[in-house]
Amino acid sequence: MPRTIRLLIAYDGSGYHGWQRQRQGEPTIQQELETRLSALSQQPVTLHGAGRTDAGVHALGMVAHFHTSATMPLVAFSKGLNALLPPDIRILGAEEAPSHFHSRFSALGKTYRYDFFTGPVQLPGSRFYQAHCPGPFVPERLKPALAVLVGTHDFSSFERSGSRDKEATDGRGAVRSLNRISCVPVLARPGHWSIRFTGDGFLRQMVRILSGTLIEIGQGKRRAEEAAAILAARDRTAAGHTAPACGLFLENIHYSPQIFCPQAPCS
Repeated sequence: MPRTIRLLIAYDGSGYHGWQRQRQGEPTIQQELETRLSALSQQPVTLHGAGRTDAGVHALGMVAHFHTSATMPLVAFSKGLNALLPPDIRILGAEEAPSHFHSRFSALGKTYRYDFFTGPVQLPGSRFYQAHCPGPFVPERLKPALAVLVGTHDFSSFERSGSRDKEATDGRGAVRSLNRISCVPVLARPGHWSIRFTGDGFLRQMVRILSGTLIEIGQGKRRAEEAAAILAARDRTAAGHTAPACGLFLENIHYSPQIFCPQAPCS
Protein backbone atom coordinates (compact mmCIF):
# COMPACT_ATOMS: atom_id res chain seq x y z
CA MET A 1 0.00 0.00 0.00
CA PRO A 2 1.46 3.41 -0.92
CA ARG A 3 2.74 5.63 1.88
CA THR A 4 1.25 9.06 2.49
CA ILE A 5 3.95 11.61 3.27
CA ARG A 6 3.16 15.12 4.44
CA LEU A 7 5.62 17.96 4.26
CA LEU A 8 5.90 21.21 6.15
CA ILE A 9 7.30 23.76 3.70
CA ALA A 10 8.63 27.30 3.83
CA TYR A 11 9.41 29.32 0.73
CA ASP A 12 10.29 32.73 -0.58
CA GLY A 13 7.78 33.31 -3.37
CA SER A 14 9.59 36.27 -4.93
CA GLY A 15 10.93 34.32 -7.91
CA TYR A 16 7.89 32.12 -8.55
CA HIS A 17 4.53 32.39 -10.27
CA GLY A 18 2.75 31.13 -7.19
CA TRP A 19 2.26 27.68 -5.73
CA GLN A 20 0.30 25.92 -8.45
CA ARG A 21 1.85 24.25 -11.46
CA GLN A 22 1.35 26.35 -14.63
CA ARG A 23 0.61 25.10 -18.13
CA GLN A 24 2.79 27.82 -19.62
CA GLY A 25 5.83 26.45 -17.81
CA GLU A 26 6.54 29.42 -15.54
CA PRO A 27 8.44 28.41 -12.37
CA THR A 28 6.17 27.50 -9.46
CA ILE A 29 6.70 26.05 -6.00
CA GLN A 30 4.65 22.93 -6.73
CA GLN A 31 6.51 22.21 -9.97
CA GLU A 32 9.92 22.66 -8.34
CA LEU A 33 9.01 20.32 -5.49
CA GLU A 34 7.46 17.68 -7.74
CA THR A 35 10.51 17.67 -10.00
CA ARG A 36 12.90 17.18 -7.08
CA LEU A 37 10.68 14.62 -5.34
CA SER A 38 10.33 12.59 -8.53
CA ALA A 39 14.10 12.53 -8.98
CA LEU A 40 14.65 11.62 -5.33
CA SER A 41 12.13 8.77 -5.25
CA GLN A 42 12.77 7.69 -8.87
CA GLN A 43 9.06 7.71 -9.65
CA PRO A 44 6.52 10.38 -10.67
CA VAL A 45 5.16 12.36 -7.75
CA THR A 46 2.04 14.53 -7.59
CA LEU A 47 2.06 16.94 -4.66
CA HIS A 48 -1.22 18.12 -3.10
CA GLY A 49 -0.97 21.46 -1.29
CA ALA A 50 -3.22 22.80 1.44
CA GLY A 51 -4.00 25.78 -0.77
CA ARG A 52 -2.63 28.10 -3.40
CA THR A 53 -0.52 31.19 -3.06
CA ASP A 54 -0.21 33.83 -5.76
CA ALA A 55 2.96 34.96 -7.48
CA GLY A 56 5.25 36.74 -5.02
CA VAL A 57 3.48 35.42 -1.89
CA HIS A 58 5.59 33.64 0.75
CA ALA A 59 4.97 30.75 3.13
CA LEU A 60 6.30 29.86 6.56
CA GLY A 61 4.07 26.82 7.11
CA MET A 62 2.59 25.42 3.90
CA VAL A 63 1.53 21.79 4.22
CA ALA A 64 1.46 19.37 1.29
CA HIS A 65 1.21 15.61 0.90
CA PHE A 66 1.96 12.96 -1.70
CA HIS A 67 1.67 9.21 -2.15
CA THR A 68 4.67 7.05 -2.88
CA SER A 69 5.77 3.44 -2.95
CA ALA A 70 9.37 4.46 -2.25
CA THR A 71 10.81 2.77 0.83
CA MET A 72 13.44 5.39 1.65
CA PRO A 73 13.52 6.75 5.22
CA LEU A 74 11.68 9.93 6.16
CA VAL A 75 14.91 11.87 6.50
CA ALA A 76 15.32 11.59 2.72
CA PHE A 77 12.14 13.66 2.30
CA SER A 78 13.46 16.43 4.55
CA LYS A 79 17.26 16.69 4.62
CA GLY A 80 17.68 14.79 1.37
CA LEU A 81 15.13 16.89 -0.45
CA ASN A 82 16.61 20.13 0.89
CA ALA A 83 19.93 19.13 -0.65
CA LEU A 84 18.26 19.10 -4.08
CA LEU A 85 16.04 22.15 -3.73
CA PRO A 86 17.02 25.75 -4.43
CA PRO A 87 17.68 27.77 -1.25
CA ASP A 88 14.39 29.71 -1.53
CA ILE A 89 12.40 26.52 -0.79
CA ARG A 90 12.98 24.56 2.43
CA ILE A 91 11.40 21.43 3.88
CA LEU A 92 10.94 22.04 7.60
CA GLY A 93 9.70 18.52 8.30
CA ALA A 94 8.42 15.28 6.80
CA GLU A 95 6.06 12.85 8.47
CA GLU A 96 4.12 9.70 7.72
CA ALA A 97 0.41 10.45 7.52
CA PRO A 98 -2.66 8.23 7.65
CA SER A 99 -3.98 7.25 4.23
CA HIS A 100 -7.12 9.38 4.67
CA PHE A 101 -5.14 12.58 5.32
CA HIS A 102 -5.50 15.36 2.74
CA SER A 103 -3.54 18.58 3.09
CA ARG A 104 -6.46 20.69 1.86
CA PHE A 105 -9.59 18.83 2.89
CA SER A 106 -8.36 17.86 6.37
CA ALA A 107 -7.48 21.47 7.21
CA LEU A 108 -9.62 23.31 9.76
CA GLY A 109 -8.28 26.77 8.97
CA LYS A 110 -5.33 28.96 8.04
CA THR A 111 -3.44 31.94 9.38
CA TYR A 112 -2.03 34.59 7.05
CA ARG A 113 0.15 37.58 7.93
CA TYR A 114 0.38 40.78 5.95
CA ASP A 115 3.47 42.96 6.52
CA PHE A 116 3.70 46.59 5.47
CA PHE A 117 5.80 49.70 6.08
CA THR A 118 4.36 53.21 6.33
CA GLY A 119 7.57 55.25 6.47
CA PRO A 120 8.61 57.56 3.63
CA VAL A 121 11.57 55.51 2.34
CA GLN A 122 11.67 51.72 2.29
CA LEU A 123 14.98 49.89 2.62
CA PRO A 124 15.83 47.99 -0.59
CA GLY A 125 16.33 44.69 1.22
CA SER A 126 12.73 44.60 2.45
CA ARG A 127 10.98 45.42 -0.82
CA PHE A 128 10.17 41.75 -1.56
CA TYR A 129 8.86 41.03 1.94
CA GLN A 130 6.66 43.96 2.94
CA ALA A 131 4.44 46.37 1.08
CA HIS A 132 5.34 50.04 1.09
CA CYS A 133 2.31 52.11 2.09
CA PRO A 134 3.73 55.54 3.01
CA GLY A 135 1.67 57.82 5.21
CA PRO A 136 0.48 58.13 8.82
CA PHE A 137 -1.15 54.93 10.10
CA VAL A 138 -3.32 54.77 13.24
CA PRO A 139 -4.20 51.16 14.19
CA GLU A 140 -6.95 52.26 16.60
CA ARG A 141 -8.98 53.34 13.59
CA LEU A 142 -9.34 49.69 12.59
CA LYS A 143 -11.20 48.50 15.69
CA PRO A 144 -14.79 49.14 14.49
CA ALA A 145 -14.01 47.51 11.14
CA LEU A 146 -12.40 44.46 12.74
CA ALA A 147 -15.45 43.97 14.97
CA VAL A 148 -17.61 43.84 11.84
CA LEU A 149 -15.34 41.60 9.76
CA VAL A 150 -14.77 38.91 12.40
CA GLY A 151 -17.45 36.25 12.11
CA THR A 152 -19.19 34.39 9.30
CA HIS A 153 -20.04 36.51 6.26
CA ASP A 154 -20.34 36.53 2.51
CA PHE A 155 -16.95 37.99 1.53
CA SER A 156 -17.75 38.51 -2.16
CA SER A 157 -16.60 42.14 -1.88
CA PHE A 158 -13.16 40.89 -0.86
CA GLU A 159 -12.71 38.35 -3.65
CA ARG A 160 -10.79 38.98 -6.85
CA SER A 161 -13.17 39.91 -9.69
CA GLY A 162 -13.99 36.95 -11.92
CA SER A 163 -12.70 34.28 -9.51
CA ARG A 164 -16.10 32.79 -8.81
CA ASP A 165 -16.48 31.48 -12.37
CA LYS A 166 -12.99 29.97 -12.43
CA GLU A 167 -12.64 28.40 -8.99
CA ALA A 168 -14.23 25.15 -7.90
CA THR A 169 -16.75 25.76 -5.14
CA ASP A 170 -17.68 23.62 -2.18
CA GLY A 171 -21.30 24.70 -1.95
CA ARG A 172 -20.81 27.66 0.38
CA GLY A 173 -20.10 30.25 -2.29
CA ALA A 174 -18.21 33.22 -0.86
CA VAL A 175 -19.20 32.54 2.77
CA ARG A 176 -16.21 32.23 5.08
CA SER A 177 -15.58 32.59 8.83
CA LEU A 178 -12.86 34.84 10.19
CA ASN A 179 -12.04 33.86 13.76
CA ARG A 180 -9.48 36.54 14.50
CA ILE A 181 -7.90 39.64 12.96
CA SER A 182 -5.17 41.62 14.68
CA CYS A 183 -2.89 44.52 13.76
CA VAL A 184 0.35 44.91 15.70
CA PRO A 185 3.63 46.81 15.32
CA VAL A 186 6.67 44.73 14.32
CA LEU A 187 9.37 44.57 17.02
CA ALA A 188 8.73 48.17 18.05
CA ARG A 189 10.20 49.37 14.74
CA PRO A 190 8.47 52.63 13.78
CA GLY A 191 6.27 52.28 10.74
CA HIS A 192 6.45 48.48 10.50
CA TRP A 193 3.13 46.65 10.91
CA SER A 194 1.63 43.17 10.62
CA ILE A 195 -2.03 42.26 10.17
CA ARG A 196 -2.91 38.63 10.94
CA PHE A 197 -6.00 36.80 9.74
CA THR A 198 -7.15 33.41 11.02
CA GLY A 199 -10.17 31.78 9.43
CA ASP A 200 -11.68 28.58 8.11
CA GLY A 201 -10.83 29.47 4.52
CA PHE A 202 -10.02 32.35 2.21
CA LEU A 203 -11.18 33.39 -1.23
CA ARG A 204 -8.83 34.31 -4.08
CA GLN A 205 -6.86 37.42 -3.01
CA MET A 206 -9.19 37.86 -0.02
CA VAL A 207 -6.38 38.57 2.45
CA ARG A 208 -4.74 41.09 0.12
CA ILE A 209 -8.02 42.95 -0.47
CA LEU A 210 -8.86 42.92 3.25
CA SER A 211 -5.35 44.22 3.98
CA GLY A 212 -5.59 46.96 1.38
CA THR A 213 -8.95 48.06 2.76
CA LEU A 214 -7.76 48.04 6.38
CA ILE A 215 -4.60 49.96 5.54
CA GLU A 216 -6.76 52.62 3.86
CA ILE A 217 -8.85 52.83 7.03
CA GLY A 218 -5.77 53.09 9.23
CA GLN A 219 -4.44 55.89 7.06
CA GLY A 220 -7.73 57.81 7.17
CA LYS A 221 -8.49 57.29 3.47
CA ARG A 222 -11.64 55.33 4.30
CA ARG A 223 -13.94 55.27 7.35
CA ALA A 224 -14.09 52.15 9.53
CA GLU A 225 -17.88 52.45 9.55
CA GLU A 226 -17.89 51.51 5.87
CA ALA A 227 -16.99 47.89 6.65
CA ALA A 228 -20.59 46.73 7.10
CA ALA A 229 -21.69 48.40 3.87
CA ILE A 230 -18.76 46.87 1.98
CA LEU A 231 -19.75 43.38 3.16
CA ALA A 232 -23.40 43.97 2.33
CA ALA A 233 -22.57 45.19 -1.19
CA ARG A 234 -21.10 41.82 -2.25
CA ASP A 235 -19.30 43.79 -4.92
CA ARG A 236 -15.52 43.91 -5.38
CA THR A 237 -15.62 47.60 -6.33
CA ALA A 238 -16.96 48.49 -2.87
CA ALA A 239 -13.74 47.43 -1.08
CA GLY A 240 -10.27 48.96 -1.10
CA HIS A 241 -7.27 48.25 -3.28
CA THR A 242 -5.59 44.85 -3.53
CA ALA A 243 -2.43 45.10 -1.42
CA PRO A 244 0.81 43.96 -3.13
CA ALA A 245 1.63 40.26 -3.01
CA CYS A 246 5.09 40.79 -1.50
CA GLY A 247 3.74 41.51 1.99
CA LEU A 248 1.72 38.30 2.31
CA PHE A 249 2.90 35.24 4.26
CA LEU A 250 1.02 31.98 4.79
CA GLU A 251 1.95 31.31 8.42
CA ASN A 252 0.06 28.17 9.44
CA ILE A 253 -2.39 25.54 8.30
CA HIS A 254 -4.48 24.36 11.22
CA TYR A 255 -5.45 20.70 11.69
CA SER A 256 -6.96 18.63 14.42
CA PRO A 257 -4.15 17.55 16.79
CA GLN A 258 -5.22 13.97 16.23
CA ILE A 259 -4.31 14.32 12.55
CA PHE A 260 -1.33 16.63 12.36
CA CYS A 261 -0.07 19.73 14.11
CA PRO A 262 2.14 21.81 11.76
CA GLN A 263 3.74 23.65 14.67
CA ALA A 264 5.07 20.39 16.13
CA PRO A 265 8.60 19.25 15.24
CA CYS A 266 8.77 16.84 12.32
CA SER A 267 11.52 14.30 11.83
